[in-house]
Amino acid sequence: MRQLDKLTVQIFADGADLDGMLALYRNPLIKGFTTNPTLMRKAGIADYPEFARAVLAAIPDRPISFEVFADEFDQMGVQAMEIASWGGTVNVKIPVTNTRGESSAPLVRRLAKAGVSLNVTAMMTLRQVEVIAPCLEAAPPSYISVFAGRMADTGRDPVPMMAEAVRILGDFPNVRLIWASPRELLNIFQADAIGCHVITVTHDVLNKLPLIGHDLDEYSLETVKMFFNDAQSAGFRLCEMVPHF
Repeated sequence: MRQLDKLTVQIFADGADLDGMLALYRNPLIKGFTTNPTLMRKAGIADYPEFARAVLAAIPDRPISFEVFADEFDQMGVQAMEIASWGGTVNVKIPVTNTRGESSAPLVRRLAKAGVSLNVTAMMTLRQVEVIAPCLEAAPPSYISVFAGRMADTGRDPVPMMAEAVRILGDFPNVRLIWASPRELLNIFQADAIGCHVITVTHDVLNKLPLIGHDLDEYSLETVKMFFNDAQSAGFRLCEMVPHF
C-alpha cells in the first residue's frame, strides 16, 4: 500500500463543522474542502453567507465548494453568481439535475461561459459525465463529482466506472474528477490507482488516517482489549463456574 505522501489523488475534506475544517486545514494532506446543504444542516448552520464568509476568512488559500439550493434553474443561476462572488477559491456546486430530474446541462454551460468555476455534483452514471463534461469546456478549472460511495451502496463496484470517467475527462483538461462519498480509507487508494484527481472525505473517515499502515497484529490486540474493557465497564456478568471441557 502506498503511503499518503506518495499519493497523486488530492484529498478534500467534506463537512460543515468550522472547528473541524480548521483542524483539517492544518493538515498538509488536505488540499481543499467541500460542503453541501445536508452537511450544513447537520452542523446547525443557520446563516449560509455568514458561514461561508467565516470559512473563507479562515481558509483563504484552498479550493472550497459551496452549493446552490434552489430547484428552478433561473434561481440556481442567481445563487451561483452570488456564491461565485464570495472569492476566487470558490467552486459553485450545481446538482446534475433538479428535483424533477431535468438536466442542469444548459445552466452549467451558461455559467461556464460566464467564467464561474463549477463543481457539478450528485452524478452517478457515465452518461451524466458524458453530457456534462462538454458543457464545462469553456469554464475555468472545474470539477465533476461522481458519487462512487453511493454507487457502492447499491452493490455496484464503482472502480470500473470511475476509471472510465477518468478516461472521458482526459479530453477536458480543465475538468477534474472527484470521487465523492467514500465510505472507507481504502477508497483513497482505489481512487489514486485509477488516476482520479480528487477524493472528498468526510471528517469522521479522515479521523481514521492514523490507521493507515497500522500493524494488523497490534490492531487485533487493540480490538480484543476494546471488547474486554467495554464488557468490564458495562458490568456484564456470566456464571463463573470452572469449565469442564
